[in-house]
Amino acid sequence: MSTTTTPPAHQAVMKELSFLDRWLPAWILLAMAAGLLLGRLVPGLDTALEAVRIGEVSLPIAIGLLVMMYPVLAKVRYDETHRIAGDRRLMGASLVLNWIVGPALMFALAWVFLPDLPEYRTGLIIVGLARCIAMVLIWNDLACGDREAAAVLVAINSVFQVFAFGALGWFYLQVLPGWLDLPTTSAEFSVWSIVVSVLVFLGIPLVAGFLTRTLGEKARGREWYENRFLPRLGPWALYGLLFTIVVLFALQGEAITSSPMDVVRIALPLLVYFVLMFGVGLLASRALGLDYARSTTVAFTAAGNNFELAIAVAVATFGVTSGQALAGVVGPLIEVPVLVGLVYVSLWTARRLFPDDATVPTR
Repeated sequence: MSTTTTPPAHQAVMKELSFLDRWLPAWILLAMAAGLLLGRLVPGLDTALEAVRIGEVSLPIAIGLLVMMYPVLAKVRYDETHRIAGDRRLMGASLVLNWIVGPALMFALAWVFLPDLPEYRTGLIIVGLARCIAMVLIWNDLACGDREAAAVLVAINSVFQVFAFGALGWFYLQVLPGWLDLPTTSAEFSVWSIVVSVLVFLGIPLVAGFLTRTLGEKARGREWYENRFLPRLGPWALYGLLFTIVVLFALQGEAITSSPMDVVRIALPLLVYFVLMFGVGLLASRALGLDYARSTTVAFTAAGNNFELAIAVAVATFGVTSGQALAGVVGPLIEVPVLVGLVYVSLWTARRLFPDDATVPTR
């Protein structure tokens, strides 16, 4: 009597991935190393890249992020997003994790790990306030999360970011430390910088993705769009991701490599933060009765941070050579490899945490 064994979800998904997807962690590490080397070995490269700006937005980084986000947002079935807004468990869990738990946890970790380094501590707190609106779409897609839910939650985070970032910065840098008899930090955040970040990094690819799906389906139908067009467009998301990583680390290569111990000090609380936020998000969503796809989406939107905004705010407020800016730069240095690892963790635990769930990836 012969028996067949169904491979674990993560193994089955990995077999179906392209060569680029399957070896993504290696490409990301190579992109990070290449960026660091370029920043150190090519004189004036960081200055040249930084000089290419539109207002407060670095043009090379903006191009990379737009290329990265457009294919993911073109995959979203926008006619199905209405079902997300009615899911109170999903919406409530995401809002609480992103705007209450996340900033509070980063505040606590910053003070526990960096009590003697106020500039780095402030930089970490700023990172905790900047909720993710870009790369989370990549991680969620790789982990087979709910694309429509991710698009809706990212849009909601963007709106909250515009209105809540400055108020939360005031609370966590001045009010709460004062209540706890801790040193306070004075900082004024540019609302315009936040608005520009949201419009550029989310607004442009969101409109482009919506129009692409709407016009593509109208012209050729959904089957052609999803089975013929999207497979050709999809790899560009990872090309954009790798390009962004190279540029980002080329810009900050000297700052990172010249202060290795400072980077380690900043990295430890960030590592704890990303793992805790993901774990709490996944388990809390499961406890609320959400399926695998939506639980994964909540977990990644809770764990990710908008490093573009955090760096821009730190540089504009405290200066490009400040400790606050370095803390912002270390954010993606830790976030990118850790969240890639959590994609694999999510796929590995899928069937174990959600044994009878139809949304668990099996292909």
